[in-house]
Amino acid sequence: MIFGKRTSASQPTGENDLVAPGLSIAAAYAWRILVVLGLVAVLVFLVIEFRYIVVPFFVAILLGALLVPFVNFLRRHRWPKGIAIAVAMLGTLGIVAGLVILVVTQVRSGYPDLQAKTIVAYENLKVWLLDSPLHLTDADINEWVGGLWEAIQRDSGVLVNGILSVGSTAGHVGAGILLALFATLFILIDGRGIWNWIVRLFPKRARPAVTGSGEAGWITLTTFVKVQIFVAFVDAVGIGLGAWILGLFYGGFPLVIPIAVAVFLGSFVPVVGALVTGTLAVFVALVYLGPFPAVLMLGIVLLVQQIEGHVLQPLILGTAVKVHPLAVVFAVAAGGFTAGIPGALFAVPIVAVANVMVKYIAGGTWRVVPHPTAKDILPHA
Repeated sequence: MIFGKRTSASQPTGENDLVAPGLSIAAAYAWRILVVLGLVAVLVFLVIEFRYIVVPFFVAILLGALLVPFVNFLRRHRWPKGIAIAVAMLGTLGIVAGLVILVVTQVRSGYPDLQAKTIVAYENLKVWLLDSPLHLTDADINEWVGGLWEAIQRDSGVLVNGILSVGSTAGHVGAGILLALFATLFILIDGRGIWNWIVRLFPKRARPAVTGSGEAGWITLTTFVKVQIFVAFVDAVGIGLGAWILGLFYGGFPLVIPIAVAVFLGSFVPVVGALVTGTLAVFVALVYLGPFPAVLMLGIVLLVQQIEGHVLQPLILGTAVKVHPLAVVFAVAAGGFTAGIPGALFAVPIVAVANVMVKYIAGGTWRVVPHPTAKDILPHA
């Protein structure tokens, strides 16, 4: 060796030279992937530990994504900022309170009749099964019903735990609501200032990328919320109107309004939300109107789902989310299994925003477009 340089191929090689290049590359990728997974695991652990704060904060971000464009619209029409924020907040609270009062009133008035009809329908079904060619006995039916109830309890346990994770007591729920409203108010008042404070936590060289990625993610989130409200409205109107029309031919369809509201709220969980809540309409049709109208109601629910899945989701929601439908399905499933209903609700917007932010930073777009607009993020904007 001369001046510290290797002069002969027969001399000992370095440790990296003894490892096959493919294995060396795989090892380099492996430890980096492990580090990323470790950070994700720590993040998930922290979210679970601080769920009483995180869930209201996520709700506030979704509400902010919905209300900030409305407040900006009012301000462009020369409304004072305070009045615009007050109208947005009070209007949202009024709409939510009105829907809750409407649903509670309808359900309270129709629940006793629904309970009695359900018992009668169950007894009729039991008699039909006993007289059917299946040769079932009371013991067989009771065992089957018991097994079905256990399965429902077992499969819904994850969702129930997710609800309880938001707050197991009225105090937790009330505190969560207050935190969500408080955070939403500050997002409307000084959302830009809050984001600028977060950006200043990063090194100066990284701030342009963080700023641009945050703006890109916010554009995606606001578009997702607006589109999801439209999709939920279409689902609610389609299933509710279908139930009402079906009732015209069979002497009336009860609880149409609560069913439509349930479908509207359930549709905020993409792919499965409207289908699950639509089964309420099928159940009510079965109890009140009979098997054949229930089959027709099932057809209406499936038709609305086909319109959503083949028209609204690909053409409208797919543009806003920019995530493959398979990824949406797995995100909803993973969020539901991990955190129940809150996880299923937040899974798709989190994946959509993370996808856009990572692409924006990794693609170097922030060097060319430091402050993206909707035209830069959405392909058809």
